[in-house]
Amino acid sequence: MKQFIGLLRKEFYHIFRDYRTLLILFGMPVVQLLIFGFALTNDIKNAPIAILDHSKDELSRQLTQKILSSGYFILVENLESEDAIEASFKKGNIKQVLILEQGFASKIERDGSASLQILADASDPNIARILTNYIMGIVNDFQNELMKDTKLPVEITPEVKMLYNTELKSVFMFVPGVITVLLLLISAMMTSISIAREKEMGTMEVLLVSPLRPIQIIIGKVLPYVILAFTLAVVILLLGYFVFDVPVRGSVVLLLVYSIIYIVLALSLGIFISSVVNSQQVAMLISMAALMLPTIMLSGFIFPVENMPWPLQWMSYIIPAKWFIIIIRGVMLKAIGVGLLWKETLILFVMIAFFIGLSVKKFKIRLE
Repeated sequence: MKQFIGLLRKEFYHIFRDYRTLLILFGMPVVQLLIFGFALTNDIKNAPIAILDHSKDELSRQLTQKILSSGYFILVENLESEDAIEASFKKGNIKQVLILEQGFASKIERDGSASLQILADASDPNIARILTNYIMGIVNDFQNELMKDTKLPVEITPEVKMLYNTELKSVFMFVPGVITVLLLLISAMMTSISIAREKEMGTMEVLLVSPLRPIQIIIGKVLPYVILAFTLAVVILLLGYFVFDVPVRGSVVLLLVYSIIYIVLALSLGIFISSVVNSQQVAMLISMAALMLPTIMLSGFIFPVENMPWPLQWMSYIIPAKWFIIIIRGVMLKAIGVGLLWKETLILFVMIAFFIGLSVKKFKIRLE
């Protein structure tokens, strides 16, 4: 029995001395619980909208104030004409536009009815559907309040128009999201395992003492996977177009160029992971655990980032997938060009330079 207790004590000592094991045992479950707890929600708050009020009378102001005071929406822009609507949507600043017709109050007083139009960005159909239901519910409450005050029948008819995805097909959201997630996970995993395999087999030393410079070794490791990942991206786009009827409204060439940039970023991230670990199992664990969950939860692929607590929102800024989803949805569904995507493009290039620089530095340290 003493020997058994001694064995147990020794195992506990080993576990407590290995901070990586403790991190896996306690750190990852806590992080996953926090992310799932705050990210897995369909409630949307503070959604950015724009309002085009042709009437600007007392009733139209009361209705817009009721919508904004609900907590579900924040006013980003007061539009002056319908010509500014599309540009505002393409900038990505708003989720919906509420248009109130001319003579809103006078029509209700005279005819007992009026109409308003709701334009929604349906490139993410779930968010568009939820926000539209919010507005229609608020309008219905406003209508009931008017009926109580006037003792007359009042009908306010919302006319809903979904932009960029008129049929609210969920596949319009999932195809860009799947491309984003798969390219990051597969590319990062392949490259991280690649160098880790060299270390385990003992061939890394041969590469490090060869005439090749660190940057040449990295490019040599990355280039084959760039080609393979790019082929995967093309296959997914073709399947999305021919099987699921997901359109590519923007430039196909621009979309492919952005895919290559994102692939290089994913591969550089994988190279960095592999340069700091010594085994394929650890490389795979880090690639799956540290990339998959944040990529799916914090990229805006399924759940809106704006609803999350500010620490998770700040964390989402360092998730490469967040920026590529904005790019790919913009090019595929909204026909946006580089002029409106310059910020996201710059962020991707900065991330590439950062991870490649760290990887080269790690190789230089080993060469010295």
